Amino acid sequence: MLVIGRALMAHPKLMLLDEPSLGLAPLMVQDIYQIIKRINADQRTAILLVEQNARAALGIADYGYVIENGRVVLSGPADKLRDNENVREFYLGLSAGAKKSYRDIKHYHRKKRWLA
Repeated sequence: MLVIGRALMAHPKLMLLDEPSLGLAPLMVQDIYQIIKRINADQRTAILLVEQNARAALGIADYGYVIENGRVVLSGPADKLRDNENVREFYLGLSAGAKKSYRDIKHYHRKKRWLA
């Protein structure tokens, strides 16, 4: 929170945040994300957020990118990404169908699921 406060003193038009939830308790993660959302809305500061916690990031984002091995494999409005079957299964841990074995999931790249 201190780093975010220091950054805001410069009145930035864009803030780059790398893993703001890393190492924080879940309650603190919620607070940080509410602060980020408020900064974006109230101060009209654009936020570029890099985050592995896809659920939290897509919860406040307007637009998102899925990057694997340094390549953008999927992008779009955050609500569309949240509804994407592959994103739900592999990044949010949600699956509409039967649970898959590790073997099935391990080979999803070979199926080129992102290009479907």
